[in-house]
Amino acid sequence: MNENMSIEDLLARAQIEEVQYNYARGIDRRDWARYRAVFADAVEIDFSSWSGLTTRMRADDWVERVRGNLSGFDATQHVMTNLQYERDATGIVCSVQMMAIHALVEADVRHFQVIGGYYTNHYVATERGWKVDRCNLNVRWEQGDRVLFSRAKARWEQAQSA
Repeated sequence: MNENMSIEDLLARAQIEEVQYNYARGIDRRDWARYRAVFADAVEIDFSSWSGLTTRMRADDWVERVRGNLSGFDATQHVMTNLQYERDATGIVCSVQMMAIHALVEADVRHFQVIGGYYTNHYVATERGWKVDRCNLNVRWEQGDRVLFSRAKARWEQAQSA
């Protein structure tokens, strides 16, 4: 959005910023209802730069997938900054710089895996406010061992079956 933003543009920007931050809060606080509220009913996911995943699915299914992959970590912290907005024909594209820290403690040893990059998300106006209908993660760098994700997922699955 440019310097000549209307009141409507400023309001949309503030609402989208809150939704984007709820993306991070929902994951980090394991508040899956908050995380689900970020998305339109169907969402296009492009995590090809991280995992090769590109798909379109129901948002409920996406939330369950993220829940299963991240709930086994002892903590996560998703930091988002430098949001930039641009209108397109169907909504607003928001690009945001991000860093995601994933912590797993095993036998009193703290393990970390960190991802840095940016999201480019597309937002559409709905009756329930602005919602993400396309989520694109662009990983620029990472530090740590990706195997922590499979160990965290196994931990979560074991806890669920107990």
